[in-house]
Amino acid sequence: MDTPISPFVRVASLADLKSKGRILVQGRHVPILLVHDKGHVFALDNRCPHMGFPLDRGSVEDGILTCHWHHARFDLASGCTFDLWADDVPVCPVEVHDDGEVWIAPSLGHEDPARHWHRRLDDGLSHNLGLVIAKAVAGQLAAGVPAPEIVRQAALFEARNRDGWGTGATILTALGNLLPVLSGEETHLALFHATRRIAADCDGEPSRRVRAPLTSRLDPVTLERWLRRWSAVRHREAAERTLLTAIANDASPAALGNLLFAAATDRVFADEGHSLDFINKACECLDLIGWQHASTVLPSVVGQMVTARGADESTAWRHPVDLVALCEEAGAALPQMFGVSGRAVRWQDHAALAEALLGEDPEENLEALAAAIRSGASPADLGRSLAYAAARRVAHFGNANEHGDWETAHHVFTYANAVHQMLKRIATDGAPGGCALAVRAVLHGAMAVYLARYLNVPPAQLPGDGDDRLDDLPGTSEEIRAALFEAFDRQRQVDAAARLVARHLLLGLSPEELIGTLAQALLREDAGFHAFQMLEAGVRQFGEWGNTAEGRHILIAATRYLAAHSPTERAVFQTADIARRLLRGGELHRNARKSM
Repeated sequence: MDTPISPFVRVASLADLKSKGRILVQGRHVPILLVHDKGHVFALDNRCPHMGFPLDRGSVEDGILTCHWHHARFDLASGCTFDLWADDVPVCPVEVHDDGEVWIAPSLGHEDPARHWHRRLDDGLSHNLGLVIAKAVAGQLAAGVPAPEIVRQAALFEARNRDGWGTGATILTALGNLLPVLSGEETHLALFHATRRIAADCDGEPSRRVRAPLTSRLDPVTLERWLRRWSAVRHREAAERTLLTAIANDASPAALGNLLFAAATDRVFADEGHSLDFINKACECLDLIGWQHASTVLPSVVGQMVTARGADESTAWRHPVDLVALCEEAGAALPQMFGVSGRAVRWQDHAALAEALLGEDPEENLEALAAAIRSGASPADLGRSLAYAAARRVAHFGNANEHGDWETAHHVFTYANAVHQMLKRIATDGAPGGCALAVRAVLHGAMAVYLARYLNVPPAQLPGDGDDRLDDLPGTSEEIRAALFEAFDRQRQVDAAARLVARHLLLGLSPEELIGTLAQALLREDAGFHAFQMLEAGVRQFGEWGNTAEGRHILIAATRYLAAHSPTERAVFQTADIARRLLRGGELHRNARKSM
């Protein structure tokens, strides 16, 4: 018979260990610390799990091992930490033989790494611990956990631990949509950005109150009427129960989207577009994590929807032209127009309609939409044209404006993108006329584009158009990438970055490579909520047009906004880098000593 091979190896004599108190031995991959304390022998990974400092330089007292770098404390017997920001130290099984020799099984690690790092991500989210979150995300990815599983964990954490949809959930969904264009390290960085923002969203916030659906089965028309009523009178509990009833009645994703949009568009451009944008992102979040979680996620947007402040309360929308009244008049005609419009030939005049929406007369802009409907434009067609027109407001944003005015242009574009995405979703649930209420969002968006026209006085020129061939710029993808990173490293490089993007696309180089470069540039920064929205919306809209003049203008718009908000301190990038180096066995304390 074969003799079983023992995993244990001899590492020291008990007498020697007693006299020294601790001994450092080399394990199969990492140094292992042997400690003798109160008649017992312990073996632990010598690296502090917080930031890798050697634990043999720490101290032992009363069965507690203390790391002297950041004073993390650990139970010698189990390796468990008393400080959640640190993590547990992996331990080795120990045997002391009768001959006084100490043997250990020198392989370290977690028995189930995926489960361990899943738990640690929950710890980090619960206590808003940035480095723990960064390590847990990296640990799950290293353990083979698919990125969408991490998105699901984070999304459900926020839905259950915050009373309402937060900016972190929007960032998570936006970056989740961009995951297919990211590399491995960028995936870790994207998930870290999102999960740390979710932790910040939930820190100190009350958990969501779980409400139940009505027990009756109700037709969709009644549910829509009720949801609009409860939203109008700001009755959150009734609105949530109505929505939950629709979910319990097995309404489709398209029907649920239509239901929410019908209620949300009763208020004009509510909360500067955020209310409607959050509804769209909640639906996209469910596309990522599964619609079986609809009853957990969708109610989180109801609170803002019912409390949102409509633009009808704003002077700019009422004077000198009553834009709200114009929208109401145009909206009243929508059901009939969609009912009679012919669609024998696919409508293709998206760019021409967008150009009309950039006009100076709001009544003519609304008439252009009506004419498009009569010519066969679908709701989704209208949304596409609106999004391009809104992107042009950002692309032409004049540098003479105040920096804060970028947000006005940004809100219009991300709102328009949300409208487009939701109208595409809703269209899958039946005839276009069935979403006439939701199409009011296009009317509101058209008026928001009109109001933002002053941001283009004077308009910034679009690089690459006309005689501007950009021949003074680099000519290869690698050179343009390097030049873009250099531009994002300096302030006030809005036009320089835009010219590089135009150069890349006009040369016919890979748009996917360019998008990857823009994503990497953004992920280096301590970016604000709006920057993630802008890039994701830009990529989604570019996908509609491809490498055409319109698609180029959309990516120019996104790039100009990102460049206007770069560079930052990049503290998030540093934390993510520390986490990756720790998981790879890096010794940060050695670098720290060299840099002092």
